[in-house]
Amino acid sequence: MEKSVITSYVDQNKERLLNELMDLLRIPSISADSKYKPDMLKTAEAVKQRLIEAGADKAEISATNGFPVVYAEKIIDPSKPTVVVYGHYDVQPADPINLWHSPPFEPVIKKTEEHPDGAIYARGACDDKGQMYMHVKAFELMMKTNTLPCNVKFMIEGEEEVGSPNLGPWIIANKEKLKGDVILISDTSIIANDIPSIDSGLRGLAYMEVEVTGPNRDLHSGVYGGAVANPINILCQLIADCHDENRHITIPGFYDDVLELSANERMELAKAPFDVAAYNKDLDVADVLGEKGYSSIERTGIRPTLDVNGIWGGYTGEGAKTVLPSKAFAKISMRLVPDQGSKKISELFQKHFEKVAPASVKVKVTAHHGGEPVMVSIDSIGYKAASRAMEETYGKKPIPTRSGGSIPIVALFKKELGLDSILFGFGLDSDALHSPNEHYGLFNYYKGIETIPLFYKYFTQLNKK
Repeated sequence: MEKSVITSYVDQNKERLLNELMDLLRIPSISADSKYKPDMLKTAEAVKQRLIEAGADKAEISATNGFPVVYAEKIIDPSKPTVVVYGHYDVQPADPINLWHSPPFEPVIKKTEEHPDGAIYARGACDDKGQMYMHVKAFELMMKTNTLPCNVKFMIEGEEEVGSPNLGPWIIANKEKLKGDVILISDTSIIANDIPSIDSGLRGLAYMEVEVTGPNRDLHSGVYGGAVANPINILCQLIADCHDENRHITIPGFYDDVLELSANERMELAKAPFDVAAYNKDLDVADVLGEKGYSSIERTGIRPTLDVNGIWGGYTGEGAKTVLPSKAFAKISMRLVPDQGSKKISELFQKHFEKVAPASVKVKVTAHHGGEPVMVSIDSIGYKAASRAMEETYGKKPIPTRSGGSIPIVALFKKELGLDSILFGFGLDSDALHSPNEHYGLFNYYKGIETIPLFYKYFTQLNKK
């Protein structure tokens, strides 16, 4: 496939490609909130329809015990390789709404320093509707130009943002249907628009909730304060004690299975450009903070973490209320690295909190969901195909990186389907994923549509050797 054929098709259809994505972004497909169920089903139907229009021989909305999976395929020759595309059509809740500069489900284009060509501002713009839709449009491009070199299957789910609880059973029930040679995923990022990169690893996840209970009711803080344990104070102390002065996690056994990188591997990782001043400026912080002895790139890629994602209890309304609360709560996530296991880490976390809590309170720990860390060989056919594709469209070879994020289903794909996943993302870390004002550059969207067909080309060629 000639690059000129690809760029010509994208140039001729740019306005339509953008308008279709904008239409998809207008549907509030929030999987975490049951009141959006009609919108979730509407989005699934829209994705199915776009896949049919793009040229799929078969497309269906496949039921699960939760929100459905959109499945589609185009089999041109069973003897040829098969690429299985994974993406998700659900998005994060938009809260806090008041921090958005424009309504989260009314997409607008704005030019920024990082995106001089413009960026789409909307919930799901980058994670993952924009990136998922690149694959639908790249497929359309190959079908319309008669250049699809191999088979393709699509698996677009609706529960990624709530931990994909029903995808595992669905995959097990559909193993035959999902037979292929590689999984292709765009739900990650590149270093910068002029520095392409491909993730060769993902961190795992253990997501917990802690409930600390003190007295059997809220108490007057003057009458009882100082004599009865305050659950919020206790919870804060328990959380603070999870790190030592070097930002090392103190839970016994936490690091037992961590795969340490060699000096050579750390040197290779350090080749990825990182401007700490620009990083601090982007986040409006005075300095970085993390585990002693590791760089910021290492802290977010090859080291495990423990972070509080939410904490609440007592009175938080307007004005003052001098209350000693009965309960306090926190949601805590731990990012894991090879060879840590989410189940083991969850159990260690629970035992630790229950053990160190004082007798003056009761502690309840609930494990919500988890996922396993993943590594992909840069010597694999899939990685090489992705690297060649990016090198052709960006004009430079992409750098292999380790992502700090987690996509729990990647380990599931390997376990149940025996397939490696190529993490072929085109977003930027600064695109405010999961935050107010999420956005996705027009450059990135179109560049993805141009690059993905070349992955198919090189993956097919390399499989012939």
